[in-house]
Amino acid sequence: MSLTSVVTGSASGIGAAVRRQLEAAGHGVIGVDLHDAEVIGNLATAEGRRAALAAVLDRCGGRLDAVALCAGLGTTFEPATTIAQVNYHGVIDLLDGLLPALRRGEHPAAVVVSSVASTQLPWEKNPIGEALAAGDDARVAAVLEGAGDMRGNLAYAGSKNALTVAVRERAKAWGAAGVRLNTVAPGATQTPLLEAGLNDPRYGQAIRDFIPPIGRRAAPEEIAAAVGFLLSTAASYVHGAQLVVDGGIDAVSRPTSF
Repeated sequence: MSLTSVVTGSASGIGAAVRRQLEAAGHGVIGVDLHDAEVIGNLATAEGRRAALAAVLDRCGGRLDAVALCAGLGTTFEPATTIAQVNYHGVIDLLDGLLPALRRGEHPAAVVVSSVASTQLPWEKNPIGEALAAGDDARVAAVLEGAGDMRGNLAYAGSKNALTVAVRERAKAWGAAGVRLNTVAPGATQTPLLEAGLNDPRYGQAIRDFIPPIGRRAAPEEIAAAVGFLLSTAASYVHGAQLVVDGGIDAVSRPTSF
């Protein structure tokens, strides 16, 4: 039986690399993106997410073997509230909606692309975490507005932290359903999102200074390799975990927190 996978953000960056990785492994891939994908969908709105989910389920016939949710926005996007919407609800709504189809798959697994930023802003200090989890868009917007020029950074780190927490909170139910679920937390990766950040006067210098001990940024294919591993049967006992793929940044910044 052929394997069927879904990859969001499949048109560029990490998502495109994951698509290539899965196709090389023999998967038929349903890509979801704003362009150049089997399903054209806007994950920034509830209506767009519902439409994308319905289109994916129609294409896969209600059965999936793997899901890689890679779509996301970086710190420079305006308005910052859209960063939070896409990075959190654009993942969680599809994740929950695709679980029934995954339960019908062969050795099913899902991987969510988070970020090493999710470890830098802990849940107890995340001012938008609980609001995202509660779907309180007005509260998220108010907090981000109060952050001024750093609203994009807060929206990104806060949404990625909340996303990782939401995935971990689903480990019990997903395990009982027979579907493995994990996150990958990339560090600085050479993608269009990173390039946009480098060119932004608010964040460019901080990104240039964000060099890991390994001495270079990641290629998208290196993150895709980690995603591919977690989706494969080689990772059959890995569940509810976050795999940090950041060249050592997290270890240096938080050596006693793991």
